[in-house]
Amino acid sequence: MAGEHPPDPETTQVHAAQPEFGDMVQQELESLLPFTARVRQFFEQLGGMVVMSMRALRRALHRPWGLGDLAYQMVALGQRSLSIATLVAIFAGLVISLQFAYFLARFGVQHTVGKVVVLTLFRELGPVLTALTVGARIGSGITAELGSMKVTEQIDAIAALGADPIKKLVAPRLIACTVVLPVLTALADVFGLVAGSLVVYSEYDIPLEQFYRSVVETATLADFTSGIAKSAIFGFVIAAVGCFKGFNVSGGTEGVGRATTETVAIASVAICLSDFFLTKLFLSL
Repeated sequence: MAGEHPPDPETTQVHAAQPEFGDMVQQELESLLPFTARVRQFFEQLGGMVVMSMRALRRALHRPWGLGDLAYQMVALGQRSLSIATLVAIFAGLVISLQFAYFLARFGVQHTVGKVVVLTLFRELGPVLTALTVGARIGSGITAELGSMKVTEQIDAIAALGADPIKKLVAPRLIACTVVLPVLTALADVFGLVAGSLVVYSEYDIPLEQFYRSVVETATLADFTSGIAKSAIFGFVIAAVGCFKGFNVSGGTEGVGRATTETVAIASVAICLSDFFLTKLFLSL
């Protein structure tokens, strides 16, 4: 018709490009929202663990002390984990002693292997390997036990009877795990050194007296206590993760299995991350 103007090509292109830009923005939001939701969930769970742990420690300071529950948890967590902690320590001592002796022999200083082994065991391998192996067992056991109590409404029954579930169930496990793991780490250090001394004696004819003399001359109290302090923190973290996951189980028995698996993964990552920062802290002191 007369008077009508043909459509502007540039305007048509702009309008055609707008839906494409909107689709692109929508796709970006859809890809970002799951990530932000996971980040938010992570911080919510971290805050929940901290709050539960602080409540448990605060309530543990008030009567009744619950020494019977604490003693039972210490025996249950420590005695049952002694075999696996010993086995891991022995093989760790064998492997690192054999490796270090082999490489030091290239420079003709294999007689100093005891110095390297004791520092490696005391500061890193002893506490970290014990926490990763024993801690995975302890954390998963705590989650499975408390999760089963949660889905069968035993925790609600404890609260209905007037008792405090946090004080009765969480506090003994937190304290027991914090105390037991350093003890297991100290035993792991001893067994690792004994195994290491035997393997270098049999393979490289390094006398046991010379090995242990270099251990005593090199290791200091700070080397030993730094590993023990790490183990105490690792034990607290493991128990906190296990208790929180057990108390927040949902979905029946399937949820218990899922929470147990998540506990092992979260505790292992938390141990590795905290070990880095603790190592930097102790080396700076």
